[in-house]
Amino acid sequence: MARLLVVDDEKSIRSILAQVFEYEGHEVSVASDGPSALELVEKVKPDVTFLDVKMPGMDGLEVLAALREMDPDALVVMISGHGTIDTAVESTRKGAYDFLEKPLDTDRLMVTLRRALELKGLTRSMEALRSEVESRYEIVGNSFQIRQVLDRVEKVAPTDARVLITGENGTGKELVARAIHRLSPRANGPFVEVNCAAIPSELIESALFGHIKGSFTGAVADQAGRFEQADGGTLFLDEIGDMSAAAQAKVLRALEQGVITRVGGSKPIEVDVRVVSATNKDLSDEIEAGRFREDLFYRLNVVPVHLPPLRERREDIPMMVRHFVALTVGAKRVEERSVSEEAVEALAGLEWPGNVRQLRNTVERLLILGSGKVIQKQDVDLLVSGSSAATTLPGGLMKLDSFSDFKEEAEKLFILQKLRENDWNVAETARRIDMPRSNLYKKIEKYELVRDE
Repeated sequence: MARLLVVDDEKSIRSILAQVFEYEGHEVSVASDGPSALELVEKVKPDVTFLDVKMPGMDGLEVLAALREMDPDALVVMISGHGTIDTAVESTRKGAYDFLEKPLDTDRLMVTLRRALELKGLTRSMEALRSEVESRYEIVGNSFQIRQVLDRVEKVAPTDARVLITGENGTGKELVARAIHRLSPRANGPFVEVNCAAIPSELIESALFGHIKGSFTGAVADQAGRFEQADGGTLFLDEIGDMSAAAQAKVLRALEQGVITRVGGSKPIEVDVRVVSATNKDLSDEIEAGRFREDLFYRLNVVPVHLPPLRERREDIPMMVRHFVALTVGAKRVEERSVSEEAVEALAGLEWPGNVRQLRNTVERLLILGSGKVIQKQDVDLLVSGSSAATTLPGGLMKLDSFSDFKEEAEKLFILQKLRENDWNVAETARRIDMPRSNLYKKIEKYELVRDE
């Protein structure tokens, strides 16, 4: 367990980040401004601080400078809703460990935290960590669809062929990418992951290809990009459909020629990288709309692997429930418990719009909040959101006196349900309900919505 500090003037952001981190077992403190954050640092001595850039009074960069004066080794991750390359560079110059742009992607957030804690020396031994990673990224299931996926993975992994993994959010695309790497001749090389949707468009080229000293304001040293870091191993380009047009052109050149050029540089650098990519979008539609290069699509889609949604392979759910129970209990997050057959049947009957990720989180919730040594069907009925009952009109709405009250309460319930369906990924929820992300954040704050315990 790590001690974390979240500093943001927006209450909804503080609440969401605190819940995400606490759910992972960390101790979280929050502050709404710079002065109170500096006071808290003295008391809690956080291992990692997540610090907003834009705050009234003392802004995040000033707080960062003060934190680094108090502790030159402080690990600070800057977060901003108005991220620019200049702000990111200034943060790095002042000693920030990383820079994340709002709306925050949960996966990127957790990867950043994990890497920061590794640097801090708080992770377990590499042997224990490797064992946990192997079990955590195991692909579980015995359905016809999953057997097809595993068969294709086993065939393509020993080759150097590029693979394009498609499927809805939460279906396990990263698991497949890691399985391909583990089963390949490159298994002892690096596995480098890039979430193309989580990196601001103005930073994606530098992130992928690196930059040289002086290539832009604040570039005080040469820096290798993800392609160079993955040399001899596998580069996983997640959410490839969200990559900017300029970055697409450079990726195409890297795939065709096996060379990259750092931002601001002219010297070509040879790289030996196997690229595995993934997307939840229909790239054919993106090509037709002019947002994705057709020639890049054909370069990436040498071997396609499609992951079915969980609702199309319900027969795998009992095996997956047992797997997630074993993982959670084995990690000593909860006391030892089991799940009754009736409870498993109830779980198998739900729709699971968030797919495997939602099922895993739900099993952990049941193990934490269930009432006895054995999780029963009534625990599922009481604690699991997203069941068929959750989609019916709540009777309380019909008791409201005015139409305006009805509309407001209905909007609140609708947004809460959609956030749950998308595992509280605000960016994905905003996209699915066709609402600007800034508006969705305002709604979350207005209705004081919080993630389920």
